Amino acid sequence: MAETTTVPAPVADRLLDGLASSIGERGYRDTTVADVVRHARTSKRTFYQQFAGKDECLIELLRRNNADLIAAIAAAVDPDADWQAQIRQAVDAYIEHIDSRAAITLCWIREAPALGAVARPLHRQVMAELTELLVTLTGSAGFRRAGLAPVTPPLALILLGGLRELTALFVEDGRDVQGLAEPAVTAATALVGAR
Repeated sequence: MAETTTVPAPVADRLLDGLASSIGERGYRDTTVADVVRHARTSKRTFYQQFAGKDECLIELLRRNNADLIAAIAAAVDPDADWQAQIRQAVDAYIEHIDSRAAITLCWIREAPALGAVARPLHRQVMAELTELLVTLTGSAGFRRAGLAPVTPPLALILLGGLRELTALFVEDGRDVQGLAEPAVTAATALVGAR
């Protein structure tokens, strides 16, 4: 019988997981590097070999989290489905991701902007990628069959901004994020279908 060995996660991945765990436990502001390394089961020295500080570690965590969100939405949407079904698929994928990482999502919405200029490139990159995703999704066959043109980047950004704020309110209030589904579907349907 062959023996299997478990390959340890790369150190940076463990540190990012450690930060995510601490954010879920204490919030970002109250998290220290000591908390991160405790969760990651490593040392401060190892942490500082990977990241200049807690903020840099957060920015990488948020970058990866948002890349995962975008990939999940893109994978969940069937471009040949009816346009309204595609909206539901995208919203459901968004909610599933948020539900599994609510504290990280809230940190992206509320805490990252407080980092100032260091976090601005991340924010702009993610919003540009999400906007591009919405433009691409609304340019699919299901939308074209309905005679609907792709949403414009400014309209996509308006939709995203509203959804981000509503998401933050749900998470801050401890409400079930499944409650986001109907308002998000209604807003997206109205915005896309009314043009």
